[in-house]
Amino acid sequence: MTQEPRRSRLLVENGHLIDPSQQLDRIGRILVVDGVITAIDPSDGDLPPETERVDAKNHVVAPGLVDLGVEMREPGFEEDETIHSGGLAALAGGYTTVLCTSNTAPCIDSPGAVEFVRQKAARAAGARVHVIGCLSKNREGEQMAELGLLAEAGAVAFSDAPRSVPNDALLKRALDYCRMFNLPIFDRPEVPDLANQGIVHDGQTALILGLKGLPTEAEDLAVARDVRLAEATGGRLHVGPVSTMGAVDMIRRVKSRGIKVSASVCPHNLCLSDKELRSFDARFKVHPPLRSERHVEMLQQAVADGTIDVIQSGHMPRSREKKMNDLDLSPFGAATLETTLASINTYLIQTGVMNWSAAVDRLSTAPARIAGIPGGTLQVGANADLIIIDPHKKWTVDGNQFLSRCNSSPLDGKELAGQVLMTMVGGETRYKVH
Repeated sequence: MTQEPRRSRLLVENGHLIDPSQQLDRIGRILVVDGVITAIDPSDGDLPPETERVDAKNHVVAPGLVDLGVEMREPGFEEDETIHSGGLAALAGGYTTVLCTSNTAPCIDSPGAVEFVRQKAARAAGARVHVIGCLSKNREGEQMAELGLLAEAGAVAFSDAPRSVPNDALLKRALDYCRMFNLPIFDRPEVPDLANQGIVHDGQTALILGLKGLPTEAEDLAVARDVRLAEATGGRLHVGPVSTMGAVDMIRRVKSRGIKVSASVCPHNLCLSDKELRSFDARFKVHPPLRSERHVEMLQQAVADGTIDVIQSGHMPRSREKKMNDLDLSPFGAATLETTLASINTYLIQTGVMNWSAAVDRLSTAPARIAGIPGGTLQVGANADLIIIDPHKKWTVDGNQFLSRCNSSPLDGKELAGQVLMTMVGGETRYKVH
């Protein structure tokens, strides 16, 4: 007689449950059996025998975070990040699902490249990894990639990000074509001719430092074009990350007309201004660039009122050697997966800009919905992808302690509040603070 395999049973109790997908914002308990959420607030009499209990008193229990664009850098740039190290960094930051961008070498413009990332991610056993396929062949912005074959191979979206799509006709055709697969296109909006290899926000700080500026018009005009093409085609378009008041204004207006466009913003653009760059420290060289305080205030309002749907980590890891260059020679990039949640708690939740429910929506529920992938919910029957957060735990950012291979962070040395204590993927605890 064969013995049945032992079923895993876990009860997370006494935690503050936050789940915008079902308007859940209260103290409660969650039962997980064999990797699936099977009950909310079960009675003790309904618990299976030998159920393990986790006490989450004074802690927030939320769906695992979902990110719409993480640079894993593998294959081709393993000195910056690998699928393994990026997956571990994601878990430490509370991310249970991430979308991997296509800017690898070779880039993800073939079914084989999609399969490579998916297999490596499965073996790494970190966060779940979905693949963004290239929008254009070799990310050159001239010919459309084989989107149908990429979709069959498992790509969940298409983008050349962090490179923009300057070819208007190509983007319009792709938006039309992707309606066949009901898959979204992500565009990092920027007009290359206007950006013209700028380094920092084109404002007073750039003038003081004598550095080439990145004008806001480069983003504003690209957003205007993107949303107009989305309206003309009816395709699914996500623009972002955005960083300017003009972009916010355009997105707000088109949404009021019922055009289905979504947008995202990076945490550093919500927390820091370009004044940080007066230190000439390359860790503040990120893309989109840190803008002036007026832009920061507008972005905070937009993410709070839902004009901006998603907070995207903007994880662009670059090796220590690359970021040690002078500001003008150092590449754009930073490690942000491990600080995003705490920075949002510190700069937006604790300051009253938004509450926990809105934050979890922007970090988890909304990105899962926009990407069309499972996640972002604690509903019964869903995969048990959840996190436990101590919202009051204070800690000082030290890039040398990151699980990411990149140690450059614009928040390095700053004290943040909020720490992920446990990250569970499919009912399996893959990260835990001891």
